[in-house]
Amino acid sequence: MKTIMVVEDEAPIALLLKVYLERAGLRVHIATDGEEALEALNGVKPSLVLLDLMLPGKDGWSVLDCIRRQSSCPVIILTARGAVQDRLYGFEQGADDYIPKPFDPDEVVARVKAVLRRPDRLVEPEIIRYGSLQVNYTSRTAAINGNPVYLAPRDWELLAFLARHPNRAFTRDQLLDNVWGLDYEGGDRAVDVAVKRLRQSLLEWPGVEGEIATVRGMGYLLRV
Repeated sequence: MKTIMVVEDEAPIALLLKVYLERAGLRVHIATDGEEALEALNGVKPSLVLLDLMLPGKDGWSVLDCIRRQSSCPVIILTARGAVQDRLYGFEQGADDYIPKPFDPDEVVARVKAVLRRPDRLVEPEIIRYGSLQVNYTSRTAAINGNPVYLAPRDWELLAFLARHPNRAFTRDQLLDNVWGLDYEGGDRAVDVAVKRLRQSLLEWPGVEGEIATVRGMGYLLRV
């Protein structure tokens, strides 16, 4: 049974999510603030985190940053801050989805299930290497010169997909379909944000060995 960590300081909302998630066959751990969530992260080992932004003490942005520094656990932001700028910033910081309040709990469950399904799509028992860059499809990890590269799940899937098709250009729509999934309802700006984040993560990969290149007017490719 997969565990969902709900990081929410408003008890009625946390309990509502707990009821609906447990009905869907998921185990739920509730943390009422950022410090509690980070302390529980390694012990609970959640399959996904539902994260409110406006928390007492350490806010949601700080919690997301800490999670991304130590884990590739999927994170869905659940917050009253639903402005486009907040959503884009959330994706740029490594969030896997962004649900504004007020929300429909059935939709939250559906989105949780959709994110939990994503890791199963690209798992294959093999390793691809491009120079010092290694992409391991069994452990869903990446490394440069043997040093781990910590990636958000969506970023790893993007790298994994491009690594399977080196030197082939893909449009943003094609990347959305193959990495984000056909059920994704956001715009193609998400691709640009993810590529920017992935390039930052791969700064130690020498340019002479490869790069994620922009194809002007089209999209992106992994040039090796």
